[in-house]
Amino acid sequence: MGYGAERPPSHVRAAFGLSTAAAEDGEQLSGAAAWRYGDVVLRKVSDRAHAVWLARTLAALDAPELRIARPLNTTDGRWVMGGWAASRFVSGRPENRADDTVLTAIKLQRAMADLPEPDFLSGRQGLAADAERMAWGEVDLELDESKGGRWFEILAPARKPLSSPPQLVHGELFGTVLFDGDAQPGIVDLVPHFRPAEWGAAVAAIDAVAWGGADMALLHRWSYLPDWSQLLLRATLFRLAYHARYPGSADVEATRLRAAAAQVSELL
Repeated sequence: MGYGAERPPSHVRAAFGLSTAAAEDGEQLSGAAAWRYGDVVLRKVSDRAHAVWLARTLAALDAPELRIARPLNTTDGRWVMGGWAASRFVSGRPENRADDTVLTAIKLQRAMADLPEPDFLSGRQGLAADAERMAWGEVDLELDESKGGRWFEILAPARKPLSSPPQLVHGELFGTVLFDGDAQPGIVDLVPHFRPAEWGAAVAAIDAVAWGGADMALLHRWSYLPDWSQLLLRATLFRLAYHARYPGSADVEATRLRAAAAQVSELL
């Protein structure tokens, strides 16, 4: 069975209020462990704590400039049933719209400015969590020099204190925002980080340059944002550390991540 091929079982569909007739018309969303039934989407949950937090957060989020995939609960009030969560369908698809993605990050972080840090965040483990903590100087782990460790060593000493306080931000926006013509950007997920406001925008900008082929001028266009060069630095360190520790990753010199790192070094 391939990724996401599992169909939501009948008791899960019923719990979220889907009729038998609606269930028969379900279609799997491309590239996702999710099934659409009319205006309802059921997604397979891998982390229940995150899924419950996500549902509560998106249900209450006031973001009129964004299209939010509003979560649905079951007939008895639960956000997760049998390893599945539900939300309203949001149209669109990811597009390589770098500036629009950075702007989406700014709109989203403003909407989340007063939200508390999730309880589960400090205990999060894995490559991304380690890479983030390395970027912020909270842990020191060995990195393969050829895969990004050397550039990490070069850039890390340039870190300086920031003026902006931490808040809830989304750290994986590039390639996940849904665009549908001139409609407001669509948000269907949140990967929470508790960092200064423009951290999410900085990561999105680095990702757009490193993996999306965006022009390096993107890194300059948003320079009016608070602590921008220092947040770009930490975003670059984050991706360098992740790349260096990811199994099977290529020599960083063969990627645009290296070019992004060189560009960021000139902004400091």
